[in-house]
Amino acid sequence: QVQLVESGGGLVQAGGSLRLSCAASGSISSINAMGWYRQGPAKQRELVATITSGGRTDYADSVKGRFTISRDNAKNTVYLQMNSLKPEDTAVYYCNARISTAQTLGRTYPYWGQGTQVTVSS
Repeated sequence: QVQLVESGGGLVQAGGSLRLSCAASGSISSINAMGWYRQGPAKQRELVATITSGGRTDYADSVKGRFTISRDNAKNTVYLQMNSLKPEDTAVYYCNARISTAQTLGRTYPYWGQGTQVTVSS
């Protein structure tokens, strides 16, 4: 069984910073891409940032220059450093990872965290 557990959300004023963490645990053989998604009020879930196992990153245009994704492969953890936060960044943030286990014989499957609320006040 694989679990992704996020932490670090909260309430912050516009212009402030937060750092999200997501740790994967369980019967993990390998983790390929990891990423963060978000879903704002009455909005569809959208991609925020991704990072490959080799460290290549990609960002949504709306967060470029403000957010930084990173990962610690030894800890099976991905981070999202969010700076210069805006009210429109308010959303539930979800961690995603493509993970293979001993049972999947090298094939990866997507796993999701439970989500963490980020609220940015104006």
